Amino acid sequence: MTTMNTVIRTHEAALLAYATRVTGDRHLAEDVVQETWLRAWRHIDRLDTIHSLRPWLIRIVHNVAVDLHRRRRARPTEVELPEEDLEMSAVQPPPCDEVETRIEVDTVLELLPAVHRDTLVEVYFADRTAKSAASVLGVPVGTVKSRVHNALRVLRDVMDESSLHAA
Repeated sequence: MTTMNTVIRTHEAALLAYATRVTGDRHLAEDVVQETWLRAWRHIDRLDTIHSLRPWLIRIVHNVAVDLHRRRRARPTEVELPEEDLEMSAVQPPPCDEVETRIEVDTVLELLPAVHRDTLVEVYFADRTAKSAASVLGVPVGTVKSRVHNALRVLRDVMDESSLHAA
């Protein structure tokens, strides 16, 4: 019977080298390899039946790295704000700015097809998850995600075009 300690001792250096090449970051690669060991451990009963263990482990490393990359791209990068920026953000804009902004947002949203506009309203203004918005709108989650993506692309193009005309 193959033990997890034996598997780790045998394959750790190769997996860490591969993960480092894939991620470009040694610390991130260590996290990827750690997750690989967890996934392999969940299938410890199958380790003796796997014909080529290293390629199987390499595939897990690859999948974990891809998942991590996708997760990071799905979230905006977090940055630390200086103290003075935090103090400035506590100041409320004048009510007339809020009204003007709301009018501009409403005007731009009107340029979208109704299904895209409704989806953006559910996701951003009602602060729903894609799953929750899908339930409210009666469409699959994938449809909500693609509508949000397409609507934001159209809005970005409109905003870029209007800034060119303003310049």
